[in-house]
Amino acid sequence: MLHYPYIPNSNEAVRKEMLDFIGAESVEEIYAFIPDEVRMKRPLDLPEPFTSEMDLKKHVDSILMKDSTCDENISFLGAGCYNHYVPAVCDEINGRSEFLTAYSGDTYADHGKLQTFFEFTSMMGELLNMDVVSFPTYDGGQAASTAVMMSHRINHRKKVLIPETMNPNLLSQLECYCEGVDLIKVRPLENGQIDLENLKGKLSDDVSCVFIQNPSFLGFFEEQCKEIGCLAHEAGAQYIVYADPASLGIISAPADYGADIACGDIQPLGIHMSYGGGLGGYLATRQEEQYVMNYPHHLYSIFKNSKGEFGYARALPERTSYYVREKAVEYLGTCVGLWAVTAAVYLAVMGPEGMKEMGENILYKCNYAQKKLETVEGIRLPYKESRGFMEFVINVDGTGKTVAEINKELLKYRIFGGYDLSRQMPSMGQSMLVCVTEKTDFSDIDTLAEALKKILSKEE
Repeated sequence: MLHYPYIPNSNEAVRKEMLDFIGAESVEEIYAFIPDEVRMKRPLDLPEPFTSEMDLKKHVDSILMKDSTCDENISFLGAGCYNHYVPAVCDEINGRSEFLTAYSGDTYADHGKLQTFFEFTSMMGELLNMDVVSFPTYDGGQAASTAVMMSHRINHRKKVLIPETMNPNLLSQLECYCEGVDLIKVRPLENGQIDLENLKGKLSDDVSCVFIQNPSFLGFFEEQCKEIGCLAHEAGAQYIVYADPASLGIISAPADYGADIACGDIQPLGIHMSYGGGLGGYLATRQEEQYVMNYPHHLYSIFKNSKGEFGYARALPERTSYYVREKAVEYLGTCVGLWAVTAAVYLAVMGPEGMKEMGENILYKCNYAQKKLETVEGIRLPYKESRGFMEFVINVDGTGKTVAEINKELLKYRIFGGYDLSRQMPSMGQSMLVCVTEKTDFSDIDTLAEALKKILSKEE
């Protein structure tokens, strides 16, 4: 049976009633304020509408069937969004209507959700060894941008030192978001580690902060984190570390080597990859007024009333644009609260031992993959002297093939190859960023190595 959904207020009689109520002669009159030069003078080029839900579903399903996902292919893609395992309980709980469809309420309306947000910030604080953690931002890039602007508001300096090997997409967000500051790149050594001498030469009393990624965008751990932090502090600058939470079960938290502000993306914490979504940023600091009053996002606290009952609330809301609009420290829009719920579930299920086990699993597989791929003729590992965590760079300059060509041929083996670095970091030549997670089997790595041998030896 065909189904024709009714669209409210769409018939002419109701439309005329609404126009009469507001005193307008036509719908066109409502939009008269839009300048003529920016108005479209033709109808939108849209396909004919489907008149039944059944036909629409068939059409959409036929489009979706053309997709090729990581479920039926082996994936070695990363570069900011990762194919981690998502425990079933994460989807079960974040799919509950009180979380999935209920908008964030205030203390008198939604104690359950506020408690969940508090638990998220508490567990993230434990993971990061920080006192204060914000409600999730849109993604790690916004968290990083806000971290930079926090440091700028605190010390009123304008220069920001960043690694030359920073994630290009993250850099693009900083360039767009961070008004009033100058981003200055610090060059790396041959092994990819930050050149401390170059850093020293760029530090001065007008540097607001030193920003690093650990692990770096190119996959390896930055092994001079403490020294970098000391140099930043000696110059009176803030020290910001963008850290992957998946690595914090096996390495020190940013706070332990001097970070003033930690930030990053929570997508590795039980959140599926999703084209255009599935991302959420975290921001964490010590509990000091200069930091707390510079958070533009919601902070959640626990309190006890006169009867000894515990409750949960937003703390110091007067900082945010939800309360004071243009007077706020920074603009705050609707954030990604559902991912706070999901990450809280994930962290509660994993616990410290689970995070450690996952980190070790990834580390072992990453080491195995590097050793395996290095045996393939034509492949070079430019940063093998540095310790890789989940990603590493391979270079194929001597093969006569581009990364794009290799990745296209890998699709024949049902393999998604690594991220093509040559597109945004051409100085690295024909290089790709290979990613392995706890979901990657050792046999998947062997399959990639064999496929690359065939492609690069021109046996096909």
